[in-house]
Amino acid sequence: MRAAGILFPIFSLPGKYGIGCFSKSAYRFVDFLREAGQKYWQILPVGPTSYGDSPYQSFSTFAGNPYFIDLEKLIEDGLLTEEECDASDLGSDATDIDYGRLFAERFKLLRTAYGRRSGISKDAKKDSDFAEANADWLPDYALFMALKDAHGGASFFEWEDELRLREPKAIEAAREKYSAQIGFYEWLQEEFYSEWSALRKYANDLGIKIIGDIPIYVAADSADVWVSPELFKMDENGIPTAVAGCPPDGFSATGQLWGNPLYDWDTHAKDGYKWWIRRVKACRDLYDVVRIDHFRGFDQYYSIPYGDKTAVGGHWEDGPGIDLFNAIRDALGEVNIIAEDLGYMTDSVRELVKTTGFPNMKVLEFAFDGRDQKDESAGTNDYLPFNYDKNCVVYTGTHDNETLKGWLDHIKLAELRQVRQYLDLKTKDKTAIVDGLVRLAIGSVADLCIIPLQDYLRLDNRARINTPSTLGMNWRWRLLERQVDTSLARRIFTLTRIYGR
Repeated sequence: MRAAGILFPIFSLPGKYGIGCFSKSAYRFVDFLREAGQKYWQILPVGPTSYGDSPYQSFSTFAGNPYFIDLEKLIEDGLLTEEECDASDLGSDATDIDYGRLFAERFKLLRTAYGRRSGISKDAKKDSDFAEANADWLPDYALFMALKDAHGGASFFEWEDELRLREPKAIEAAREKYSAQIGFYEWLQEEFYSEWSALRKYANDLGIKIIGDIPIYVAADSADVWVSPELFKMDENGIPTAVAGCPPDGFSATGQLWGNPLYDWDTHAKDGYKWWIRRVKACRDLYDVVRIDHFRGFDQYYSIPYGDKTAVGGHWEDGPGIDLFNAIRDALGEVNIIAEDLGYMTDSVRELVKTTGFPNMKVLEFAFDGRDQKDESAGTNDYLPFNYDKNCVVYTGTHDNETLKGWLDHIKLAELRQVRQYLDLKTKDKTAIVDGLVRLAIGSVADLCIIPLQDYLRLDNRARINTPSTLGMNWRWRLLERQVDTSLARRIFTLTRIYGR
Protein backbone atom coordinates (compact mmCIF):
# COMPACT_ATOMS: atom_id res chain seq x y z
CA MET A 1 0.00 0.00 0.00
CA ARG A 2 1.40 3.39 -1.01
CA ALA A 3 1.97 5.78 1.86
CA ALA A 4 3.97 8.84 2.85
CA GLY A 5 5.53 10.19 6.00
CA ILE A 6 7.89 12.82 7.39
CA LEU A 7 11.31 12.40 9.02
CA PHE A 8 11.56 14.72 12.00
CA PRO A 9 13.44 14.05 15.29
CA ILE A 10 11.80 14.49 18.67
CA PHE A 11 14.58 16.85 19.78
CA SER A 12 13.83 19.18 16.84
CA LEU A 13 10.28 19.92 18.01
CA PRO A 14 9.66 23.53 19.04
CA GLY A 15 8.94 24.43 22.64
CA LYS A 16 9.85 26.44 25.70
CA TYR A 17 12.58 24.54 27.46
CA GLY A 18 15.62 24.03 25.28
CA ILE A 19 14.85 20.80 23.43
CA GLY A 20 11.92 19.13 21.73
CA CYS A 21 10.08 16.72 24.00
CA PHE A 22 6.73 14.98 24.55
CA SER A 23 5.01 18.33 25.02
CA LYS A 24 1.92 19.90 23.49
CA SER A 25 4.12 20.81 20.51
CA ALA A 26 4.54 17.09 19.81
CA TYR A 27 0.78 16.61 19.78
CA ARG A 28 0.37 19.63 17.50
CA PHE A 29 2.93 18.12 15.15
CA VAL A 30 0.89 14.91 15.02
CA ASP A 31 -2.15 17.04 14.15
CA PHE A 32 -0.09 18.65 11.39
CA LEU A 33 0.87 15.22 10.01
CA ARG A 34 -2.78 14.24 9.83
CA GLU A 35 -3.73 17.54 8.17
CA ALA A 36 -0.94 16.95 5.64
CA GLY A 37 -2.27 13.48 4.81
CA GLN A 38 0.74 11.65 6.22
CA LYS A 39 0.58 8.09 7.57
CA TYR A 40 4.03 7.88 9.16
CA TRP A 41 6.23 9.90 11.48
CA GLN A 42 9.86 8.75 11.41
CA ILE A 43 11.99 9.72 14.38
CA LEU A 44 15.60 9.05 15.45
CA PRO A 45 16.65 6.81 18.37
CA VAL A 46 15.18 7.97 21.69
CA GLY A 47 17.81 6.58 24.09
CA PRO A 48 19.72 8.68 26.65
CA THR A 49 22.60 10.33 24.81
CA SER A 50 26.22 10.21 25.92
CA TYR A 51 29.35 12.12 24.88
CA GLY A 52 28.78 13.97 21.61
CA ASP A 53 24.99 14.04 22.12
CA SER A 54 24.38 11.55 19.31
CA PRO A 55 21.22 9.44 19.58
CA TYR A 56 23.30 6.66 18.02
CA GLN A 57 25.62 6.62 21.08
CA SER A 58 23.40 5.86 24.04
CA PHE A 59 23.96 4.77 27.63
CA SER A 60 21.39 2.02 27.07
CA THR A 61 19.66 0.33 24.18
CA PHE A 62 16.53 -0.11 26.33
CA ALA A 63 16.24 3.20 28.20
CA GLY A 64 14.61 6.45 27.09
CA ASN A 65 16.09 9.95 26.97
CA PRO A 66 15.15 11.98 30.09
CA TYR A 67 15.48 15.19 28.05
CA PHE A 68 12.23 14.21 26.29
CA ILE A 69 10.22 14.31 29.53
CA ASP A 70 7.79 17.22 29.32
CA LEU A 71 8.52 19.82 32.00
CA GLU A 72 5.11 21.40 31.46
CA LYS A 73 3.48 18.10 32.42
CA LEU A 74 5.57 18.01 35.59
CA ILE A 75 4.29 21.53 36.30
CA GLU A 76 0.71 20.31 35.81
CA ASP A 77 1.43 17.37 38.13
CA GLY A 78 2.58 19.76 40.86
CA LEU A 79 6.17 18.55 40.81
CA LEU A 80 7.67 21.78 39.43
CA THR A 81 6.65 25.40 39.13
CA GLU A 82 6.67 27.49 35.97
CA GLU A 83 8.91 29.98 37.74
CA GLU A 84 11.51 27.30 38.43
CA CYS A 85 11.53 26.14 34.82
CA ASP A 86 11.70 29.67 33.42
CA ALA A 87 14.56 30.56 35.77
CA SER A 88 16.66 27.72 34.33
CA ASP A 89 16.93 29.62 31.02
CA LEU A 90 17.08 26.50 28.87
CA GLY A 91 16.65 28.42 25.62
CA SER A 92 13.03 29.38 25.07
CA ASP A 93 11.99 28.90 21.42
CA ALA A 94 15.64 28.64 20.39
CA THR A 95 16.53 27.22 16.95
CA ASP A 96 19.63 25.56 18.41
CA ILE A 97 20.01 23.06 21.28
CA ASP A 98 22.58 23.87 23.96
CA TYR A 99 23.35 20.39 25.32
CA GLY A 100 25.79 21.69 27.91
CA ARG A 101 23.12 23.87 29.47
CA LEU A 102 20.57 21.07 29.26
CA PHE A 103 22.87 18.72 31.15
CA ALA A 104 23.56 21.32 33.83
CA GLU A 105 20.05 22.68 34.28
CA ARG A 106 17.44 20.18 33.14
CA PHE A 107 18.63 17.39 35.42
CA LYS A 108 18.42 19.80 38.36
CA LEU A 109 14.75 20.31 37.58
CA LEU A 110 14.13 16.59 37.17
CA ARG A 111 15.79 15.87 40.52
CA THR A 112 13.63 18.53 42.15
CA ALA A 113 10.53 16.93 40.64
CA TYR A 114 11.57 13.48 41.87
CA GLY A 115 12.20 14.81 45.37
CA ARG A 116 8.72 16.31 45.55
CA ARG A 117 7.09 13.21 44.15
CA SER A 118 7.52 11.37 47.45
CA GLY A 119 5.27 13.93 49.15
CA ILE A 120 2.48 13.59 46.61
CA SER A 121 0.06 10.69 46.44
CA LYS A 122 1.18 8.30 43.73
CA ASP A 123 0.18 4.93 42.33
CA ALA A 124 2.51 2.41 43.98
CA LYS A 125 1.08 -0.40 41.88
CA LYS A 126 1.95 1.50 38.69
CA ASP A 127 5.54 1.86 39.90
CA SER A 128 5.70 -1.83 40.75
CA ASP A 129 4.18 -2.90 37.44
CA PHE A 130 6.66 -0.80 35.48
CA ALA A 131 9.61 -2.14 37.46
CA GLU A 132 8.43 -5.73 37.00
CA ALA A 133 7.82 -5.33 33.26
CA ASN A 134 11.34 -3.95 32.77
CA ALA A 135 13.23 -6.01 35.33
CA ASP A 136 15.59 -7.43 32.70
CA TRP A 137 17.30 -4.06 32.14
CA LEU A 138 16.00 -1.30 34.45
CA PRO A 139 17.85 -2.13 37.72
CA ASP A 140 21.21 -2.51 35.97
CA TYR A 141 20.72 0.64 33.92
CA ALA A 142 19.71 2.71 36.96
CA LEU A 143 22.73 1.43 38.90
CA PHE A 144 24.99 2.15 35.92
CA MET A 145 23.80 5.77 35.79
CA ALA A 146 24.07 6.19 39.56
CA LEU A 147 27.65 4.92 39.43
CA LYS A 148 28.47 7.27 36.56
CA ASP A 149 27.26 10.15 38.74
CA ALA A 150 29.38 8.88 41.61
CA HIS A 151 32.42 8.84 39.30
CA GLY A 152 31.87 12.34 37.95
CA GLY A 153 30.47 11.05 34.66
CA ALA A 154 33.58 9.02 33.83
CA SER A 155 33.31 6.05 31.48
CA PHE A 156 32.86 2.74 33.29
CA PHE A 157 36.20 1.65 31.80
CA GLU A 158 37.79 4.08 34.29
CA TRP A 159 36.00 2.75 37.37
CA GLU A 160 37.73 0.66 40.00
CA ASP A 161 38.06 -2.97 38.89
CA GLU A 162 35.54 -4.42 41.32
CA LEU A 163 32.78 -2.23 39.89
CA ARG A 164 34.03 -2.21 36.30
CA LEU A 165 34.12 -6.00 36.26
CA ARG A 166 30.89 -6.30 38.32
CA GLU A 167 32.15 -8.28 41.27
CA PRO A 168 28.98 -9.45 43.11
CA LYS A 169 29.86 -8.03 46.56
CA ALA A 170 30.78 -4.65 45.09
CA ILE A 171 27.58 -4.51 43.05
CA GLU A 172 25.44 -5.43 46.06
CA ALA A 173 27.11 -2.74 48.18
CA ALA A 174 26.65 -0.15 45.42
CA ARG A 175 22.94 -0.91 45.10
CA GLU A 176 22.53 -0.18 48.80
CA LYS A 177 24.79 2.88 48.89
CA TYR A 178 23.23 4.57 45.86
CA SER A 179 19.62 3.46 46.34
CA ALA A 180 18.29 7.04 46.20
CA GLN A 181 20.03 7.75 42.91
CA ILE A 182 18.86 4.42 41.54
CA GLY A 183 15.28 5.35 42.43
CA PHE A 184 15.66 8.65 40.57
CA TYR A 185 16.84 6.98 37.37
CA GLU A 186 14.10 4.37 37.57
CA TRP A 187 11.47 7.10 37.94
CA LEU A 188 12.87 8.95 34.92
CA GLN A 189 12.29 5.83 32.83
CA GLU A 190 8.78 5.33 34.14
CA GLU A 191 7.93 8.94 33.30
CA PHE A 192 9.54 8.72 29.86
CA TYR A 193 7.67 5.56 28.91
CA SER A 194 4.36 6.86 30.27
CA GLU A 195 4.59 10.10 28.27
CA TRP A 196 5.82 8.35 25.11
CA SER A 197 3.03 5.76 25.27
CA ALA A 198 0.44 8.53 25.48
CA LEU A 199 1.92 10.39 22.50
CA ARG A 200 2.20 7.24 20.39
CA LYS A 201 -1.39 6.28 21.19
CA TYR A 202 -2.54 9.75 20.14
CA ALA A 203 -0.74 9.35 16.82
CA ASN A 204 -2.02 5.82 16.26
CA ASP A 205 -5.59 6.90 17.02
CA LEU A 206 -5.26 9.47 14.22
CA GLY A 207 -4.01 6.81 11.80
CA ILE A 208 -0.33 7.75 12.05
CA LYS A 209 2.32 5.11 12.68
CA ILE A 210 5.71 5.73 14.26
CA ILE A 211 8.90 4.59 12.53
CA GLY A 212 11.62 4.23 15.15
CA ASP A 213 15.33 3.80 14.63
CA ILE A 214 17.58 1.14 16.15
CA PRO A 215 21.36 1.58 15.86
CA ILE A 216 23.06 -1.68 14.93
CA TYR A 217 25.73 -1.12 17.60
CA VAL A 218 25.67 0.04 21.21
CA ALA A 219 27.98 2.60 22.78
CA ALA A 220 31.16 1.38 24.46
CA ASP A 221 30.28 3.29 27.62
CA SER A 222 26.85 1.77 28.08
CA ALA A 223 24.96 -0.39 30.53
CA ASP A 224 24.67 -2.98 27.76
CA VAL A 225 28.43 -3.51 27.50
CA TRP A 226 28.99 -3.18 31.26
CA VAL A 227 26.38 -5.82 32.10
CA SER A 228 27.11 -8.29 29.27
CA PRO A 229 30.73 -7.94 28.08
CA GLU A 230 30.69 -11.56 26.91
CA LEU A 231 28.41 -10.52 24.04
CA PHE A 232 31.10 -8.26 22.60
CA LYS A 233 34.67 -8.64 21.36
CA MET A 234 36.43 -7.88 24.63
CA ASP A 235 39.59 -9.26 26.23
CA GLU A 236 39.88 -10.88 29.68
CA ASN A 237 40.30 -7.42 31.25
CA GLY A 238 37.03 -6.16 29.79
CA ILE A 239 38.67 -3.97 27.13
CA PRO A 240 37.45 -4.04 23.49
CA THR A 241 39.72 -5.79 21.01
CA ALA A 242 38.05 -4.36 17.90
CA VAL A 243 35.56 -1.57 17.18
CA ALA A 244 33.12 -0.61 14.45
CA GLY A 245 33.33 1.84 11.59
CA CYS A 246 33.34 2.18 7.81
CA PRO A 247 36.27 1.93 5.37
CA PRO A 248 37.66 4.87 3.39
CA ASP A 249 35.46 5.91 0.45
CA GLY A 250 34.64 8.89 -1.72
CA PHE A 251 33.18 10.71 1.26
CA SER A 252 36.09 10.19 3.69
CA ALA A 253 39.72 9.36 2.88
CA THR A 254 40.28 7.81 6.31
CA GLY A 255 36.89 6.15 6.66
CA GLN A 256 34.65 6.45 9.72
CA LEU A 257 35.83 5.35 13.17
CA TRP A 258 32.68 4.91 15.26
CA GLY A 259 34.38 3.21 18.20
CA ASN A 260 31.47 0.91 19.17
CA PRO A 261 32.45 -2.55 20.45
CA LEU A 262 31.78 -5.29 17.92
CA TYR A 263 29.49 -8.21 18.70
CA ASP A 264 30.86 -11.66 19.39
CA TRP A 265 28.41 -13.28 17.02
CA ASP A 266 29.46 -16.82 17.95
CA THR A 267 28.37 -16.17 21.54
CA HIS A 268 25.06 -14.70 20.36
CA ALA A 269 24.43 -17.71 18.14
CA LYS A 270 25.04 -20.19 20.97
CA ASP A 271 22.05 -18.96 22.99
CA GLY A 272 19.80 -18.41 19.99
CA TYR A 273 20.36 -14.63 19.77
CA LYS A 274 18.38 -14.01 22.98
CA TRP A 275 19.80 -10.51 23.55
CA TRP A 276 18.91 -9.42 20.02
CA ILE A 277 15.43 -10.88 20.34
CA ARG A 278 14.95 -8.88 23.56
CA ARG A 279 16.22 -5.77 21.80
CA VAL A 280 13.96 -6.08 18.77
CA LYS A 281 10.97 -6.90 21.00
CA ALA A 282 11.61 -3.74 23.02
CA CYS A 283 11.70 -1.70 19.81
CA ARG A 284 8.57 -3.37 18.48
CA ASP A 285 6.81 -2.42 21.72
CA LEU A 286 8.07 1.16 21.38
CA TYR A 287 7.36 1.77 17.68
CA ASP A 288 5.10 0.56 14.88
CA VAL A 289 7.96 0.09 12.40
CA VAL A 290 11.66 -0.39 13.19
CA ARG A 291 14.39 0.96 10.90
CA ILE A 292 17.61 -0.96 11.57
CA ASP A 293 20.63 1.26 11.00
CA HIS A 294 23.66 -0.07 9.05
CA PHE A 295 21.90 -3.27 8.00
CA ARG A 296 24.83 -4.36 5.85
CA GLY A 297 26.72 -5.06 9.10
CA PHE A 298 24.65 -8.23 9.56
CA ASP A 299 26.14 -9.60 6.34
CA GLN A 300 29.68 -8.32 6.78
CA TYR A 301 30.97 -5.76 9.24
CA TYR A 302 34.10 -3.61 9.24
CA SER A 303 36.44 -4.45 12.11
CA ILE A 304 39.03 -1.86 13.24
CA PRO A 305 41.73 -2.75 15.80
CA TYR A 306 41.01 -1.08 19.13
CA GLY A 307 43.23 1.95 19.64
CA ASP A 308 43.60 2.86 15.95
CA LYS A 309 43.14 6.55 15.25
CA THR A 310 41.44 6.08 11.86
CA ALA A 311 39.49 3.36 10.05
CA VAL A 312 42.21 2.76 7.45
CA GLY A 313 43.58 -0.39 9.13
CA GLY A 314 40.26 -2.22 9.35
CA HIS A 315 39.06 -5.32 7.54
CA TRP A 316 35.75 -7.06 6.74
CA GLU A 317 34.42 -9.99 8.77
CA ASP A 318 31.28 -12.10 8.33
CA GLY A 319 28.16 -11.27 10.34
CA PRO A 320 25.32 -13.60 11.41
CA GLY A 321 23.39 -13.25 8.15
CA ILE A 322 19.89 -14.66 7.82
CA ASP A 323 20.25 -16.86 10.94
CA LEU A 324 19.68 -13.85 13.19
CA PHE A 325 16.49 -12.81 11.43
CA ASN A 326 15.18 -16.37 11.32
CA ALA A 327 15.65 -16.50 15.10
CA ILE A 328 13.86 -13.16 15.55
CA ARG A 329 10.97 -14.28 13.33
CA ASP A 330 10.67 -17.61 15.14
CA ALA A 331 10.52 -15.84 18.52
CA LEU A 332 8.46 -12.74 17.71
CA GLY A 333 6.63 -13.48 14.49
CA GLU A 334 6.62 -10.87 11.77
CA VAL A 335 8.15 -7.53 12.81
CA ASN A 336 7.80 -4.48 10.57
CA ILE A 337 11.42 -3.68 9.75
CA ILE A 338 13.09 -1.29 7.30
CA ALA A 339 16.62 -2.29 6.30
CA GLU A 340 19.02 0.67 6.11
CA ASP A 341 21.28 -0.83 3.45
CA LEU A 342 23.12 2.34 2.45
CA GLY A 343 26.86 2.56 1.94
CA TYR A 344 29.19 0.03 0.34
CA MET A 345 26.92 -2.62 -1.21
CA THR A 346 27.80 -6.13 -2.32
CA ASP A 347 25.80 -8.92 -3.92
CA SER A 348 25.70 -10.76 -0.58
CA VAL A 349 24.19 -7.72 1.18
CA ARG A 350 21.58 -7.41 -1.55
CA GLU A 351 20.81 -11.11 -1.22
CA LEU A 352 20.40 -10.83 2.58
CA VAL A 353 17.96 -7.93 2.22
CA LYS A 354 16.03 -9.83 -0.45
CA THR A 355 15.88 -13.00 1.67
CA THR A 356 14.50 -11.16 4.71
CA GLY A 357 11.82 -9.52 2.59
CA PHE A 358 12.38 -6.22 4.40
CA PRO A 359 11.97 -3.01 2.37
CA ASN A 360 15.30 -1.30 1.82
CA MET A 361 16.19 2.37 1.42
CA LYS A 362 16.66 4.61 -1.61
CA VAL A 363 18.14 8.09 -1.20
CA LEU A 364 17.73 10.55 -4.07
CA GLU A 365 20.83 12.55 -3.20
CA PHE A 366 22.89 9.41 -3.84
CA ALA A 367 21.34 9.04 -7.30
CA PHE A 368 23.20 12.12 -8.52
CA ASP A 369 26.35 12.10 -6.36
CA GLY A 370 29.35 11.00 -8.41
CA ARG A 371 31.27 9.92 -5.30
CA ASP A 372 28.75 7.15 -4.72
CA GLN A 373 28.58 5.87 -8.30
CA LYS A 374 30.91 3.04 -9.28
CA ASP A 375 30.27 3.47 -13.03
CA GLU A 376 28.45 5.82 -15.36
CA SER A 377 25.57 3.52 -16.28
CA ALA A 378 22.22 4.89 -15.11
CA GLY A 379 20.81 1.38 -15.47
CA THR A 380 23.01 0.18 -12.59
CA ASN A 381 22.39 3.14 -10.25
CA ASP A 382 20.13 1.69 -7.56
CA TYR A 383 19.08 5.14 -6.37
CA LEU A 384 17.56 6.42 -9.62
CA PRO A 385 13.77 6.00 -9.38
CA PHE A 386 13.33 4.05 -12.62
CA ASN A 387 15.40 1.26 -11.03
CA TYR A 388 13.24 0.96 -7.88
CA ASP A 389 11.35 -2.10 -6.81
CA LYS A 390 8.05 -1.33 -5.06
CA ASN A 391 9.25 -2.92 -1.82
CA CYS A 392 11.44 -0.03 -0.72
CA VAL A 393 11.37 3.29 1.13
CA VAL A 394 12.46 6.37 -0.79
CA TYR A 395 13.99 9.42 0.89
CA THR A 396 15.26 12.68 -0.52
CA GLY A 397 17.91 12.49 2.20
CA THR A 398 18.38 11.16 5.73
CA HIS A 399 19.50 12.69 9.03
CA ASP A 400 23.12 12.10 7.90
CA ASN A 401 22.72 13.95 4.60
CA GLU A 402 22.76 17.61 3.74
CA THR A 403 19.33 19.12 3.27
CA LEU A 404 18.31 19.14 -0.39
CA LYS A 405 18.89 22.89 -0.58
CA GLY A 406 22.30 22.57 1.10
CA TRP A 407 23.26 19.68 -1.15
CA LEU A 408 22.32 21.60 -4.30
CA ASP A 409 24.46 24.49 -3.08
CA HIS A 410 27.54 22.23 -2.91
CA ILE A 411 27.39 19.61 -5.66
CA LYS A 412 29.42 19.94 -8.84
CA LEU A 413 27.93 21.78 -11.80
CA ALA A 414 27.87 18.56 -13.84
CA GLU A 415 25.84 16.83 -11.13
CA LEU A 416 23.49 19.80 -10.81
CA ARG A 417 23.00 19.71 -14.57
CA GLN A 418 22.20 15.99 -14.33
CA VAL A 419 19.55 16.70 -11.68
CA ARG A 420 17.92 19.38 -13.85
CA GLN A 421 17.97 17.11 -16.90
CA TYR A 422 16.42 14.24 -14.97
CA LEU A 423 13.66 16.54 -13.69
CA ASP A 424 13.34 18.26 -17.09
CA LEU A 425 13.71 21.64 -15.41
CA LYS A 426 15.02 24.61 -17.37
CA THR A 427 15.17 26.85 -14.31
CA LYS A 428 18.30 27.23 -12.21
CA ASP A 429 16.24 28.28 -9.19
CA LYS A 430 17.28 25.83 -6.47
CA THR A 431 14.02 26.17 -4.58
CA ALA A 432 12.20 24.87 -7.65
CA ILE A 433 14.75 22.04 -7.96
CA VAL A 434 14.18 21.10 -4.30
CA ASP A 435 10.43 20.91 -4.98
CA GLY A 436 11.09 18.86 -8.10
CA LEU A 437 13.14 16.30 -6.20
CA VAL A 438 10.50 16.05 -3.47
CA ARG A 439 7.87 15.46 -6.16
CA LEU A 440 10.13 12.87 -7.81
CA ALA A 441 10.34 10.90 -4.56
CA ILE A 442 6.62 11.08 -3.84
CA GLY A 443 5.77 10.09 -7.40
CA SER A 444 8.09 7.06 -7.46
CA VAL A 445 6.89 3.44 -7.34
CA ALA A 446 8.29 2.96 -3.82
CA ASP A 447 5.60 1.74 -1.44
CA LEU A 448 6.69 4.25 1.19
CA CYS A 449 8.08 7.77 0.79
CA ILE A 450 9.67 9.62 3.72
CA ILE A 451 10.67 13.27 3.30
CA PRO A 452 12.73 15.17 5.93
CA LEU A 453 10.69 18.14 7.09
CA GLN A 454 13.58 20.48 6.20
CA ASP A 455 13.14 19.59 2.51
CA TYR A 456 9.47 20.48 2.55
CA LEU A 457 10.53 23.76 4.17
CA ARG A 458 13.28 24.27 1.53
CA LEU A 459 15.89 24.92 4.24
CA ASP A 460 19.65 25.01 3.69
CA ASN A 461 22.36 23.29 5.72
CA ARG A 462 21.78 25.47 8.74
CA ALA A 463 18.98 22.96 9.35
CA ARG A 464 21.18 19.91 8.82
CA ILE A 465 20.87 17.30 11.58
CA ASN A 466 24.25 15.54 11.43
CA THR A 467 27.55 15.58 9.57
CA PRO A 468 29.09 12.09 9.95
CA SER A 469 32.60 11.78 11.37
CA THR A 470 32.42 15.18 13.04
CA LEU A 471 31.88 16.23 16.66
CA GLY A 472 30.07 19.33 17.79
CA MET A 473 27.22 21.27 16.21
CA ASN A 474 25.30 18.09 15.36
CA TRP A 475 21.83 17.02 16.55
CA ARG A 476 21.04 20.65 17.40
CA TRP A 477 18.54 21.99 14.85
CA ARG A 478 15.08 22.94 16.13
CA LEU A 479 11.94 23.99 14.33
CA LEU A 480 10.12 27.22 15.08
CA GLU A 481 6.40 26.78 15.67
CA ARG A 482 5.50 29.31 12.98
CA GLN A 483 7.38 27.36 10.29
CA VAL A 484 4.69 24.67 10.21
CA ASP A 485 1.25 25.97 9.29
CA THR A 486 -1.92 25.15 7.38
CA SER A 487 -0.44 26.39 4.11
CA LEU A 488 2.42 23.91 4.34
CA ALA A 489 0.03 21.12 5.33
CA ARG A 490 -2.14 21.84 2.27
CA ARG A 491 0.88 21.79 -0.03
CA ILE A 492 2.04 18.43 1.34
CA PHE A 493 -1.49 17.01 1.31
CA THR A 494 -1.93 17.96 -2.35
CA LEU A 495 1.28 16.17 -3.39
CA THR A 496 0.37 13.16 -1.27
CA ARG A 497 -3.10 12.92 -2.84
CA ILE A 498 -1.90 13.41 -6.43
CA TYR A 499 0.47 10.47 -6.19
CA GLY A 500 -1.90 8.13 -4.37
CA ARG A 501 -0.19 8.09 -1.01
